[in-house]
Amino acid sequence: MAIVKMKKLRVMAMASQRGELLKGLLRLGCVEISEPESDQEQETDIIFQRETPDMADIRNQLAAAQSALDAVREYGGRKDGLFIERKNISESEFLSDETMERARAVSDKLNGLLRELSRLRTEESRLESRKAALTPWNNLDMPLENTGTAHVNFKLVVFPGGTDLNLIQNALESENIAAELFEINSGKQILCALLICHRDDEEKALEILRPYSFSVTAFQGLTGTPAENIADLDNALAENHEARDKILSELQASGEYQEILRIYTDRLSAESARETGAGNFLTDGVVLYFTGWAPAEKQDLIENYLNQSGCAWELSDPDENDKPPVQLKNNILTRPLNMVTEMYSLPDYHHVDPNPLMAPFFILFYGIMMADMGYGLLMLLAGVLVTRKYKPKGTMGHLFGLMTLCGISTFIMGAITGGFFGDFLTQIVKITTGGDFALPALFTPLDDTLMILIGSMCLGLVQIITGMAVSFYLKIKRGQILDAVFEEVTWWIVFAGIAFMALNITNLVLYAGIAMVIAGPIATQPGIGKITGIFGSLYNHVTGFFGDILSYSRLMALMLAGSVIAQVFNTLGAIPGNIIFFLIISIAGNALNFALNLLGCYVHDLRLQCLEYFGKFYEDGGRPFQPLAINTKFVDVDMDLNSAA
Repeated sequence: MAIVKMKKLRVMAMASQRGELLKGLLRLGCVEISEPESDQEQETDIIFQRETPDMADIRNQLAAAQSALDAVREYGGRKDGLFIERKNISESEFLSDETMERARAVSDKLNGLLRELSRLRTEESRLESRKAALTPWNNLDMPLENTGTAHVNFKLVVFPGGTDLNLIQNALESENIAAELFEINSGKQILCALLICHRDDEEKALEILRPYSFSVTAFQGLTGTPAENIADLDNALAENHEARDKILSELQASGEYQEILRIYTDRLSAESARETGAGNFLTDGVVLYFTGWAPAEKQDLIENYLNQSGCAWELSDPDENDKPPVQLKNNILTRPLNMVTEMYSLPDYHHVDPNPLMAPFFILFYGIMMADMGYGLLMLLAGVLVTRKYKPKGTMGHLFGLMTLCGISTFIMGAITGGFFGDFLTQIVKITTGGDFALPALFTPLDDTLMILIGSMCLGLVQIITGMAVSFYLKIKRGQILDAVFEEVTWWIVFAGIAFMALNITNLVLYAGIAMVIAGPIATQPGIGKITGIFGSLYNHVTGFFGDILSYSRLMALMLAGSVIAQVFNTLGAIPGNIIFFLIISIAGNALNFALNLLGCYVHDLRLQCLEYFGKFYEDGGRPFQPLAINTKFVDVDMDLNSAA
């Protein structure tokens, strides 16, 4: 139940060793470079200054590589899919400078194509916009640069669609204004016209036009007729499309670069992590110094590497004021539970690893709530196939590992309760042969509901007592003997006394427990707290334990709900007596039921662990151990740790 023991690391080396030292620590993957403590930094800032690595270039390269990968996905037809199939590569291939240079050239090429494609699309939009503005004036047989003569002005005027030009012309004539309107194009939205007027009458003519919501249009910088300009724009658009199609064809052929770009992206991510770690180095330009944390089990490996590197180093146990990072000990059963613990909060370093304590209960409770062989098989197959084919890491890896374990539990509980997609097999036999068939079962949710309810609460009591036992152990370890006796032992005696009384064995055990409930606050509380503590202890513990144990009735409720919903869909599908109709309805209904229960059972199981169970002993507040390591997304690197050491 122990958390991985950490050692505090202090290292001093020559500043010229920076690159090789970081590279070696990255390959080891077991040293967290921590920020210097404030008091330590104050002591050393006279000599040492925090190193400020230049991250801009690496971040720019990483952004460019990710952009190139996005282009491969979008244009090269290489979608990642729901899961990424990770490829194993050697360390030499991953760290190869030649591979990096080729990948960088590919990244630069694809990003150059993307930039040119973006420019062409912007230019296309500009050309299309200009063509759209000129098209209504296509019938104007007059150069656009011709704005009039010495005595006459030419103006391109736009009116709302449906404007009566004859009415406007009559108004101009009635005012003896030397102006003439000529319709160029008329549509539903706008009406385009040419206004020819004497320069002396221009202001009067525009005043007459003002009530008709007109606007004057000008095409600055254009020469020739609108038709000639539109023809030039069509030629420019054709050239634009040709250039764009050429770039798109190159991008569509970029699928071959996906693998090298993936390696390049992971390599840059590792270098980014390396430089981030370097940001915690202290240096005076000649010597560098840093502190960190490392697992005690990796001590020999780290010592060998630092000795071979000629570093001055020290590994020591953390003192009381230190806050070491937390790494949980994992095995095949407990590793998937990391996603639950990390979702809640990591334990304090000096506390216990909750995964071994939680794993049996979480997996068993999930199986009880799901309780169907068909659903269990689906979970088991999904977990095993995805894990073997795609090898997901991190939270996704934990998710499918947990799905595998819970699938086994679900299948076993389904076998015990006789459920296979509800009563799917029973209905199949009834439709095809007319006979009766039922899977053997020790008990069923519909027939033995009360027994399942009592069993669920008994399991809850077992988990709560387990949590109290862990709390008892921790308090004894810390020397809090009275607290352990009056908080845990007292209520164990009360529970045992209730059981003995219910079995008509004796009432003395219960009386002893009640006496300890009263004695506890008297022995541990000062003054008036001795009296109020008795009532507070009784109220808090009685209502608390009752509420906690009652919460475990959800095990029965979810088992019953899942079984009933599956049987309802199977019954509905069997009503017409047609096997095809039955299969359609049953598959659709069970798929819905499976999806709802997959999430619902997880949420309720999580609640039982985090509230009812962890509340009895768990002390959170730990921070995760984040070593300088090669954490990849697309490839798995086969590291040669012997060469690093």
